[in-house]
Amino acid sequence: MQAASGSSSERVRGSPSAMETGGDQSAKKQRLELVLASLAPVKQEMVVVVHDAGEMVPAVQAPTKEVHLDLTVLDCHFCFRPLKPPVHQCNGGHLACGDCRGERPGNERQCEKCEHGGGFDVHNTAMDAVVSAARVGCAHTCCGLFITYHKLQDHQDACRFAPCKCPVPGCGFECMPRTLPRHLTAVHPMPVQTIHYGKVLQLQVPVLEPRRLLFAEEDNHVFLVVGGALGPSAPIAVSVVCIRAGASPPPHYTAKVWVNGPPSAVNGRVNTVRAEIEVTSTKEPDVLAVEELMTFLAVPPKMLAWDGPSRSRMVSLRIRIDKTSS
Repeated sequence: MQAASGSSSERVRGSPSAMETGGDQSAKKQRLELVLASLAPVKQEMVVVVHDAGEMVPAVQAPTKEVHLDLTVLDCHFCFRPLKPPVHQCNGGHLACGDCRGERPGNERQCEKCEHGGGFDVHNTAMDAVVSAARVGCAHTCCGLFITYHKLQDHQDACRFAPCKCPVPGCGFECMPRTLPRHLTAVHPMPVQTIHYGKVLQLQVPVLEPRRLLFAEEDNHVFLVVGGALGPSAPIAVSVVCIRAGASPPPHYTAKVWVNGPPSAVNGRVNTVRAEIEVTSTKEPDVLAVEELMTFLAVPPKMLAWDGPSRSRMVSLRIRIDKTSS
């Protein structure tokens, strides 16, 4: 939500609902107008509109009519979070969401705003209609969706346009994941490699710099290979994460990761360690520790290779990332 010009007001766009079209909705409209008329002078104002279809509406469908509401009208008097149905009210007209009312037994349900108290015993169906219809624009650049007000935070936590941090520790730069390769190429020496889902990629990852950015051109998603020693003379842990909102919806990803050791001097056999990883998502890859992930590949020190010119130990890694719809 953006501040209105010349004030601290917050603005949200939307569209008119059936409540503004007359007919059998006139009673609801009158009740809404009574609620608005009883408010104290507006300190924080938002422009709310109502859409008839869906919880997420493209910005191109933004309407031309606007309804100005005091921001506190849509917030619960108990938890101060956005109201969601069923909405209840006390005899003094103060509102509470159904979750708060249900979680508070007995006298704990008493309204703290009223001089003599009182329970939240009245189901306010008019406010149910308001909070179900009010749409708020997602704050993330390029998203363009209008979300039901009480579901806005859940959407923004999972929005694919949510900014993520640069994977280089200490950088602090934030941008949409798909623009991270450009940032890394311009600012940091971390290599960026293109991947294709379902195909094997071979990587030489230095133990001292165990991070590599992988960019999937198919859907502009970005993955990070992260590693670290589990202790002195202990195996090296390697895993893969997707840089995006932590609660992101499908598609989801799995990664098959394996390392082939050097041929045995006795029989020429090659030992292999492998792991199948359910790729997790993170918006803060800069502070990610591989040992904190659910799954990682443990590579014994004896299976590490040596890079001749730099005389540093390397993990000769093979990765295949697969996209899943569930």
